Amino acid sequence: MGAPGDEDAVDEVDVGTAWEGLSAGGGSQLIDVRTRAEWTYVGIPDLASLGKRPVLVEWQTFPDQTVDPRFVERLTGELKALGIQLEDDLFFICRSGSRSLAAAKAMAAAGYRNCHNVGGGFEGPLDDERHRGALEGWKAAGLPWQQG
Repeated sequence: MGAPGDEDAVDEVDVGTAWEGLSAGGGSQLIDVRTRAEWTYVGIPDLASLGKRPVLVEWQTFPDQTVDPRFVERLTGELKALGIQLEDDLFFICRSGSRSLAAAKAMAAAGYRNCHNVGGGFEGPLDDERHRGALEGWKAAGLPWQQG
């Protein structure tokens, strides 16, 4: 990782590594930056077996996909309410990994030192039949999830 506040201080981890990090306890946190529609209709990661819940904060709003200018402020408030510290591991997830990377970089620039982008995301890329959820990502790995 780079220096505190360095927006390049974001690495990419696979879903298995994210699950291990979240399972290790402490202040590690999963942040799902997809839209409310995605949480409702596609599902959300289920961290109940770890005694946790994902933090749900939209990076972009539906339907226009505009980046929320208050994202950092909103997420910082949620993390502070949970007692998350600047050095805790934060795992960012979206559908396939690009929105979450942008969100992780924004939080790294805000001073969070251990921001990780979850490559493959919740659903992963499209397969040959143009469906998601089978090749990579949270669902394909068989990690717990629930309908939103």
